[in-house]
Formats: sequence, structure tokens, C-alpha cells
Amino acid sequence: MKFEVLGKNGFNPTNAIKAYAQKRFEKVVSFFGPEVVDEIRVVCKVYKDHHKVEVNVFSGKTIVRAEVSDEDMYAAIDKANDKLVSQIRKHKDKLKNHLEKEGIKQAYSQEFDAEQLEKDILAAQLVKNKKIDLRPMTSEEAISAMELAGHDFYVFLDQDTKKTNVVYRRDDGDYAIIETQPI
Repeated sequence: MKFEVLGKNGFNPTNAIKAYAQKRFEKVVSFFGPEVVDEIRVVCKVYKDHHKVEVNVFSGKTIVRAEVSDEDMYAAIDKANDKLVSQIRKHKDKLKNHLEKEGIKQAYSQEFDAEQLEKDILAAQLVKNKKIDLRPMTSEEAISAMELAGHDFYVFLDQDTKKTNVVYRRDDGDYAIIETQPI
């Protein structure tokens, strides 16, 4: 398993922070099983008034992600760990309950089932299917269209790359773009 702690915004994580993060995220690895987790990537960022920790756990085709902020870097790492553990427990409980309801007697393995997770999410939350016409535009035009529509995100066709992109408003008020690419 690969474990990586990176710094951004001019922050270089100390060996103490790296060791602390690795120790804290051992619990996440124990939920999956060490043979199942491919990589854990921790990105630490420092801003004027807070620290942000983004954690991605890669397990096969499944990615579990947490992003938290706090005034203290160590507290942000703790909160990110708690958030990941909560997400994994919730997913495991959901799968376990689903298996019990279906009358399946076999034991649940520790490996995440990405297809089952997708089915559970879609079954529980999909309430509307909407078709949209994509017109070529710049990211600035997409942001304007999103603001005019009053949405938190906007799907558009990038006029330069001719690929489908999504622009969205982040929690900090800035904007970000998700660029799609085939696998």
C-alpha cells in the first residue's frame, strides 16, 4: 500500500505530521483490510485562517474521499479520519442490511463492492432524470450561465477541448471545474 502526505499552498508537511497522519489512517486501512487498499493520499493545505486536509483512499475502482478544515492541522487530520471511518461504516452497514433483507447468508467481505455502492446510491437518491443540450462555451461563460440559473453546478461542452465539463461552486466560494476523459 502506498501512503503519501503532500503539502500545497506553500506548506511542506513535517515528518511529525506525516507520521501522525499515517498512524491516524491505520484505522481506515483496518476497515478495508491492508491487502485491499492500494493508496492513501493526504493533501495538507494552509490558509490564513484555517488548515485544510483532503484524503483520498483508493481501493480498486472505489475511491473514498474526505475534506475537512480546522484551525489546527492535527485536528483537521483527526476530523478527516473520523469522516472517512463514518463513511465506511455507513456503507458497510448499508450493504450488510441489504444482504440481510435479501436473505443472503454469506458473510460480507471487507472489500468494497463499487457496483453495489453505485446501485445503493442510485436507488436511494435518484429522484429525477434530466436531459440537457450541451453547447460549446468557455469556463467563464459556464460560470455566468450557472449563476444565472441559480445552480451550484453547471454541465457544459468546453469549446476548446470539445469535452463535457462540470463547473461548480466550492465551499470557500471559489469555482472549480471537473474535466471528463474516457477511461
